[in-house]
Amino acid sequence: MEAHYCLSCGQRLEIRSIGGENRKACPSCSFVFWGNYSIGVGALIMKDEKILLVRRCQDPGKGLWTNPGGYIEQYEPIEKSIVREVLEETGISSRVNGIIALGDLPRDVHNVYIVFLMEYLEGQPQPDKDEVDEAGFFSLNDMESMNVADLTRRLAHIAFQKPSHGLMADSKPMISLPGYGLYRVQCL
Repeated sequence: MEAHYCLSCGQRLEIRSIGGENRKACPSCSFVFWGNYSIGVGALIMKDEKILLVRRCQDPGKGLWTNPGGYIEQYEPIEKSIVREVLEETGISSRVNGIIALGDLPRDVHNVYIVFLMEYLEGQPQPDKDEVDEAGFFSLNDMESMNVADLTRRLAHIAFQKPSHGLMADSKPMISLPGYGLYRVQCL
């Protein structure tokens, strides 16, 4: 989405140098259009030495096997976003253990992808038939004959290496803002 008008007062935006960058800003109020961003979340869930994968039935990635995931909602903590996405796509209940990878794809819509190591809790893989048409647990050997997305293949190798929890949720973040979450490296 390209912004042409102020989202606060409706005035046509102009280009101004702000922080050393040309940015769209409102000549009538303090609104600055900082850019267009998308935050995606992905899950790595292991069970019995296999990883949970889904086959996409929509573009982007139609026909590819990927790890379950999706996009965060505006007022939803990322930890709840990934638990919700996994449940919606696969019927699997899970819990976040930590963040083990972060993807960054700057372009017209700057895409940031947060990959969570998840704990399997319960359920049998059932595709939602809306976003995914197949779901199941697969070994690396199984994946050799499957049409697995390149990023998912790389993430699966990370999961099979049995990583630490990576960045973990801080139960007492120092910043006391309602809803603020912090992930950090845990001390050994």
